[in-house]
Amino acid sequence: MIVLSEQEWRVQQAAHRERVARWTRPHRQRQHQHEKHPVLDFLFQYYSFRPARLERWQPSVGVVLAGGQEFLVRKGFVETPEGVALDPAALTEKRRGSTEFVLGLLTATASRKAQLGCFGLHEWAMVYRTQPEEIRHAGWPLRLGHHGTDEVVESMPINCTHHDAFRFFTPQARPLNALQPERADQVRLEQPGCLHANMDIFKWAYKLDPFVAAELVADCFELAVRIRELDMRASPYDLRDLGYEPVPIETPDGRVDYVRRQRDFATEAAVLRQRLIDTCREILDWAAQPI
Repeated sequence: MIVLSEQEWRVQQAAHRERVARWTRPHRQRQHQHEKHPVLDFLFQYYSFRPARLERWQPSVGVVLAGGQEFLVRKGFVETPEGVALDPAALTEKRRGSTEFVLGLLTATASRKAQLGCFGLHEWAMVYRTQPEEIRHAGWPLRLGHHGTDEVVESMPINCTHHDAFRFFTPQARPLNALQPERADQVRLEQPGCLHANMDIFKWAYKLDPFVAAELVADCFELAVRIRELDMRASPYDLRDLGYEPVPIETPDGRVDYVRRQRDFATEAAVLRQRLIDTCREILDWAAQPI
């Protein structure tokens, strides 16, 4: 067990809150003003970790907080002679199963070679053969218009391996994908070049809350933000008014640029994925030990 003094953990807590406030504060302001953001809303709406949860700090397993009685109002914490710590008993059989699933999925994903060159066509397939009022981000124009967007989808092979991206394809676009990924295929198909699989490292980190240190959750969130920006810059939407210059995957130069960025993100995500794999193992080992 590692014991943090009250001064030590309060410094970490304040630093974490200030770090994530750069995203949570503007999001709350937009909500208050009833403004939608086609890029950043995704991080708080598709992913179910609300701003208040992202701002909430917690230590890793095996850390005791001296003077940390305020944490006792939260689920998963217990008082010990040295202070307050995460409670191994809070890792129920259901939560243990979730941890084992995340460990298995991330390990399987990490074992595969990154597949590059999908060019972000999943976003294009989500608007394929739609009418203007049917697109997900209504109010934002398509760079090439509806007809031009459809032509791009029909001109290149679509190789989406991610079920949660594929399920938003339009009915007309689904047969064009090389695979028809189902939920049951997730462990078998997810691969480390996929932007959505790499954004999802954030999801798997917060699904294990409160047993994952807040700093790791924030690291995963920050990577997800930057990947989401590429995801939408390479999309058919024209978001230049928001400061997002397109990555024009309909052109040869744009595709080269996309693959380069995709490869860089795969490299970054591999580090976070391994950190979360290690954390899953630590959680399972820790829960087997008496506090």
